[in-house]
Amino acid sequence: METYISLIIAILTAPLFPGIILKVKAFFAGKQGPPLLIKYYTIFKLLRKGSVYSTSSTFVFKLGPILSFATSAIVLLFFPFAGIDPLFSFHGDVIVLFYLMGMGRFFTVAAALDTASPFEGMGAAREVFFSTLAEITIFTVLILFYRFNGSLGFAEYFTGQNPISLIGSSGALLIFVIVSMFMVLLTENSRVPVDDPATHLELTMIHEVMILDHSGPDLALIELGSFYKLFFFSAFITHIICPFTLANSAANLLMFYGILSMIYVGIGVTESIMARFKMDNVPKFILTSFALVLFAAILTMGVFQ
Repeated sequence: METYISLIIAILTAPLFPGIILKVKAFFAGKQGPPLLIKYYTIFKLLRKGSVYSTSSTFVFKLGPILSFATSAIVLLFFPFAGIDPLFSFHGDVIVLFYLMGMGRFFTVAAALDTASPFEGMGAAREVFFSTLAEITIFTVLILFYRFNGSLGFAEYFTGQNPISLIGSSGALLIFVIVSMFMVLLTENSRVPVDDPATHLELTMIHEVMILDHSGPDLALIELGSFYKLFFFSAFITHIICPFTLANSAANLLMFYGILSMIYVGIGVTESIMARFKMDNVPKFILTSFALVLFAAILTMGVFQ
């Protein structure tokens, strides 16, 4: 029962937390900002509208939003929220999870290319290039975690006999992982300084330019998928920070969502104090996250002992 409750809470609250980012950015700008529930309103408004399709598009364009949403939602089924057993788990599922997100990105890119728009093709090329660089960091993190507890099950990283957390024996090395995963979070979710979700200039957009032709329920599915994806990466970092081993599950959930909220606040602060990088500097930013994790992995080999 706890598994279903934690999953339902995650699915229902995922659109809430991006509102925290908007509130933080509004605070730095000296404004009141939109209400916290603005994303729910946006989703419901899009669902009530109709979709418009270009005459040059095919079924691929319609398939992209569905699979983008589905893959992001499926990933949450494997997540051990606040240390509670996930709905699904098996040995090696950690590889499946990240390839599921890769599949969602593939169909989003394919839908963008299906429009025959040069602008969307440009954004698709950037998305694929930057995400490829980010995958290097992600799989290096997975290799590092395998060295820590010898598991290839995602839930076992945080709920097994030797959970990975900042307060554990390898806490010092995990600081590098937390910083690098936060950089990957910004990259994978097209946030500042990699991309600016609020911009409307096609020449500087990455993710947003790929979904310019989507509308109505299709755009709602893409937005929901992006909320779930951001929630997944934020929850990933949250679990590294704290193992959630309190006796009371409700207390674990409260602690989980408290730390998770701080992650979203950190995203808002980052977007408020930093400008978007020039396109040439984005690969350097992403590869810096890989360098941090690689350094942590090297330290586990005892090279400097």
